[in-house]
Amino acid sequence: METGAHNVLGEPLVPCSYDPLTGYFRDGCCRTDESDHGTHVVCARVTEAFLSFSLARGNDLITPRPEWRFAGLRPGDRWCLCINRWLEALQAGVAPPVVLQSTHEKALSHVSLEVLRQHAWAPPSSSQKTG
Repeated sequence: METGAHNVLGEPLVPCSYDPLTGYFRDGCCRTDESDHGTHVVCARVTEAFLSFSLARGNDLITPRPEWRFAGLRPGDRWCLCINRWLEALQAGVAPPVVLQSTHEKALSHVSLEVLRQHAWAPPSSSQKTG
């Protein structure tokens, strides 16, 4: 397991999600190593369209699987996705937004930072709050 991982911005990798607990190593981070054949490096906020797409492609991320300590995902959850599934979703027009700070730099071996930025999720700005 790697230590000192970095994100696509060249900064230290920020955890993607602890609830639901994600990551190839189930440590909340989209870290990877040579045993991760799916390359689970993209931290995304899943959408209904993506979850339906993934289900149709044979990967059910919706149904709870208690035997795997998996509660099932709902739109808005953050999850470490396989880079190839995210790219398939991109081609199909249903790629979920990416959390750049939590997406492992290894994603850049498969997709440009420009494309990731075009699909980046931005949290609501605190300046948008009303008094």
